[in-house]
Amino acid sequence: MELKALHIPRVLRGFDAGADQVFDLRLQDGRIASIRPSAEAARGLLLSAPVEAHAHIDKNYTVEETGGAQGDLFSAIRRMEVHRASWNGATLQPRMERALQEAWRFGTRALRTHLDWGRPEAPASLAVLEALRDAWRGRIELQFVALTPLDVYADEDAGARIAREVQRAQGVLGAFVYRNADLAPKLRRVFALAVQHGLRLDFHVDEGLDVEARGLRQIAELTLEHGLQGRVVCGHACSLSVQPDDEALETLALCARAGLHLIALPSTNLYLQGAWDRTPVQRGLTRLHEARAAGLGLSLATDNVQDAFYPYGGYDLLDTFALGVQAAHLAPALDWIDTVTMGPAQALGLDWDGRLHEGAPADLLWLQARHEYELIGPRGRARRVIRAGRLLEEMHP
Repeated sequence: MELKALHIPRVLRGFDAGADQVFDLRLQDGRIASIRPSAEAARGLLLSAPVEAHAHIDKNYTVEETGGAQGDLFSAIRRMEVHRASWNGATLQPRMERALQEAWRFGTRALRTHLDWGRPEAPASLAVLEALRDAWRGRIELQFVALTPLDVYADEDAGARIAREVQRAQGVLGAFVYRNADLAPKLRRVFALAVQHGLRLDFHVDEGLDVEARGLRQIAELTLEHGLQGRVVCGHACSLSVQPDDEALETLALCARAGLHLIALPSTNLYLQGAWDRTPVQRGLTRLHEARAAGLGLSLATDNVQDAFYPYGGYDLLDTFALGVQAAHLAPALDWIDTVTMGPAQALGLDWDGRLHEGAPADLLWLQARHEYELIGPRGRARRVIRAGRLLEEMHP
């Protein structure tokens, strides 16, 4: 298969391009066989297939039953607790399958979902996920995180049971961390379980606008203490946005030393954080520019789709990227396209980091946009999805 006159963003080039920006590619046997400078003007934009680093496919498509929480995180949590009583394999499978179908059609090659896991025994969603992981093998690499209240780990037997089951199912250990009492010893217990069972960690941390919420800092300290650099992911970190600059920058420097990966969730955090009785000023988006300057790995991710936490949205990562560009002033936009490609590939520990070079997998997005100024609009985001060197259906957002 031949691809002609496509612009490849600088951050995705895993080859020496010199001054060239537009390239012709040949795909063969599911890989990029050659990349050569093109003599033509750009006809489109080429990206590696995006990676979803933080989703909740057990919760999605439930908003018609739960209603939207409109800015109240803990109201959303309570609404989902009530709804979760009706969850079983028969109710979960269609919603989880629907999420994967949508992500696949928009070009996603890997997806990590958090699964609500509030008790020592595995939730019904785990069996559904394991079946879907097998069914989707070769199309979407599906990972899961046990999203467990931090207090559950305080029970030694409960924490051990969860860690053993996560290890068996080849998952990631996680927790919800926000203004918990006795935070340090509870977090230390989670880290000890991760070390004992050889597990990666993925936290929901400081998901609010409380200036005193400093879970992110404690996670960085414990990562260094336990030697887990490069194996810990933190999502949200909203409180970082309202803390004094010197404190926030000191925390980010510590996070960089700990090799943490930071995930921003623009749609859910813009919806949940800030006032609802007037135009919001504080918005809750974490400090992306400062985190990049400090050397942290960064991703943008979808988080919630049509549930109590965020009642809108879907699984087009370019839509999430567009919102992040506008809300966080990510410019030049293509300099940040790694936050939905290479960054999340790193966070998930994937075999391929998403850089485009000869020999790389031919899992690609061919966008109609010719340059970054066309990227955000619907015409520019019209795409052809290429998987293993084969063209799938053309998609329009």
